[in-house]
Amino acid sequence: MESPDNKTSGPCRIGDRSTSDLVVRLRTQEGRDDWVYCHSHVLIKNSKYFADRLSDKWPTCQILDSRNCVEVYCQESDLDYHVSALRLFYVCIDLSMTDMCHGVRNTLGVLRVANELGSPQLIASCVDYLEAVPWEEAEEEEILRTIPGLGSQAETILARLQPVNIACIVRVFLSAIRFATSSPSLSMIDLKTSAQEQLEYMLTEDDDAPLLTADDKIKSEVKECVKSLLARFNKLLESLLCEPNEPVSKAAKLKLLESYLMDLSWACQILAKLDIMREIVINWMEASEIIVKVFEQVSPKAEILETKLKVVEITAKVLEVIGYGIVISPTVKRLNMVKVWLPFVRVTKSLIDSASADGEDSLALKTDGELWQSLESAFVSIILALPSADQGEILTDWLENQHIRYPDLTEAFEVWCYRSKVAKRRLASFGSPNV
Repeated sequence: MESPDNKTSGPCRIGDRSTSDLVVRLRTQEGRDDWVYCHSHVLIKNSKYFADRLSDKWPTCQILDSRNCVEVYCQESDLDYHVSALRLFYVCIDLSMTDMCHGVRNTLGVLRVANELGSPQLIASCVDYLEAVPWEEAEEEEILRTIPGLGSQAETILARLQPVNIACIVRVFLSAIRFATSSPSLSMIDLKTSAQEQLEYMLTEDDDAPLLTADDKIKSEVKECVKSLLARFNKLLESLLCEPNEPVSKAAKLKLLESYLMDLSWACQILAKLDIMREIVINWMEASEIIVKVFEQVSPKAEILETKLKVVEITAKVLEVIGYGIVISPTVKRLNMVKVWLPFVRVTKSLIDSASADGEDSLALKTDGELWQSLESAFVSIILALPSADQGEILTDWLENQHIRYPDLTEAFEVWCYRSKVAKRRLASFGSPNV
């Protein structure tokens, strides 16, 4: 090897034995021993570690060959990153880091080595690269494991993963809820669906707490957005009832009706999470008869059945809230809900079962039993909370109906029979004047 004083005037190249004055031996516990021919002035300039090792103050500086060979011990998995770091000491740091770093994982490895070797310039280049490029999920996890131990210079890499202040979260949420309850053009339906999914995710408690807890201001804004959606829905229902039977116009409106129903079904999920279901429940109760009339005017073909199924889904959520006393409503309105929706649900369930049996295997019609079971339970709960005479009227209609199998009101029938049989005795024992 030549001394540093005899360096050629041209640029140095790593691995050039004719001009090298230093060997870096990269060694691992597994026995790997790689020799890299380097130039001391390059390493001293770019690395505090090598500057210290090659200085006169290093304890072994007077030992023969100690300044011509530096041993660096590393993990087997990091050896290639050490070689990469040494190579990067020789290139212009202004070059494109995309060409220099070869991906996120490789850059993380080089960054770890640059931190160990004390190379602020190389650290800065790796940080700039990692801040600018996209990460895959697995790479994010590796970054989270790696960066916290590399000091303040690398911490800016984590900027995109830092918690967001609540004011920013609220602004995003409110903007998203306005868009998610709007009526954009058909070309933007996918965007609206995505916004709806993220809003639901923001409010869901899973392994982590919900992203925000809604206060009165947020709930008020959500209510206003849902009111606007309900107003458009009600206006469409009226136009479907009042407008002459124009096939082209009606087909377009039915498509829009399906879109509104999907939005309302989603809105039920959001309102339930925020404990503000009352608005949609009251509106659905008032619009129930109109909704049923609209669907009585259309044919029971498969695409309409899908829309009817969406109506059933919303009705199930509304009846469940009423049946379990989450939203309190007068007896007359609860009775009307049963009288309006019980026949609709019976017929719709029968049509869907027939369509499935006939091979019309639309995925939208392939519902599991959970929807029908929850709907049946809601009906039973509401019926059992009605006056006995009203219960008897409903049960009479059920027992005489051809669709007696669904909903199965056996539980309500059993309770009604028991209550009716023991009514006089039970009330007399408490001195009731109605006996």
